Amino acid sequence: MSRFFSSVFLVFSLFLFLSCVNNPAGNHDVSTDLETKIGQMLMLGFRGMEIGPGHQIYDDIASGRIGGVVLFDRDVALGVNDRNIESPQQVINLNNQLTSAAPVYPLLISVDQEGGLVARLKERHGFPATVRAEYLGTLNNIDSTRFYGHSIASTLSSHGFNVNLAPVVDVNIDPQSPAIGAIGRSFSEDPDLVTKHAGIMVEEHREEHVLTSLKHFPGHGSALADSHLGFTDVTSTWQESELLPYDSLIAQGKADMIMTAHIYNSNWDTEYPATMSRNVITGMLRQQLGFEGVVISDDMNMGSITDHYGLEEAIYRSIDAGVDILMFANNLVYDELIALKATEIILDLIREGHISESRIEESYQRIKTLKETL
Repeated sequence: MSRFFSSVFLVFSLFLFLSCVNNPAGNHDVSTDLETKIGQMLMLGFRGMEIGPGHQIYDDIASGRIGGVVLFDRDVALGVNDRNIESPQQVINLNNQLTSAAPVYPLLISVDQEGGLVARLKERHGFPATVRAEYLGTLNNIDSTRFYGHSIASTLSSHGFNVNLAPVVDVNIDPQSPAIGAIGRSFSEDPDLVTKHAGIMVEEHREEHVLTSLKHFPGHGSALADSHLGFTDVTSTWQESELLPYDSLIAQGKADMIMTAHIYNSNWDTEYPATMSRNVITGMLRQQLGFEGVVISDDMNMGSITDHYGLEEAIYRSIDAGVDILMFANNLVYDELIALKATEIILDLIREGHISESRIEESYQRIKTLKETL
């Protein structure tokens, strides 16, 4: 009998040991606590050609304070072409360092590689040539779009990126729109052509296991101003046709993520721009168009946000609107402690009852599901 109880005790002890190894904090799952879930909702830009322990961005990643990063070739705040991108091998090394710092879930390592003017991986740094979306739309040749789409996607994949903040699906309503049409970022004034060529781009990226982000919802192509620089009102210029590419690509299952625009339209919301509007993000995008995936904000440091709203209000309204990932590109302005500040703001909003933990859980589950595809 004593041998029996000894065996039972041994089995029970082994069970406790394994439980502690798999879950060292007991019933508290340290990998999915509230702060970790909030961290998955933050994407940051940073300075440096290489990182390691003691570097703020490395520590933010390793501690679970952020779930994604965005790389740039130019530092706008400093006015220098010296940020994160110098050469192909340097980028591979940097992205390996970023990846190795992530503790639980894969880190989203993103870049704006649309092609043409907006391409962070440039020829002068040793990367393949790209062309503007406008060129591909005007050419309207499926093989050409597929060729350049594959070239961009394979370049990203082979250099350690898993997210391209592209393609642009803004319809070219106004060819002189300073942030879109005037610099060739739109495929076409025809929503069907935008849908066709953007869809090919998405397909080529998926072949290379790179996620994409359709932008800028619900359409920046008619804007007479640049939201990077300040308030951008499209009330009198925006057209319903600007929703068509989103509607079609969502229905085709070709929307990994969708990026919001910081544009204002009083017909959507009399108080807030699209990124901060429940009517736009929850109403138009989720309920009307049926998008259930990850919504990522455009850079929260843009003048259209920072010139009119404090950091706390901008964070609160965006999360309340339905945004899942808040991007702080840290390029127009620089704050290496923004992850700590944003996390504390969100925790305070939860403590004060303005944001519920269930709202954080919604975004966390969407992001987790997206990352599992990687």
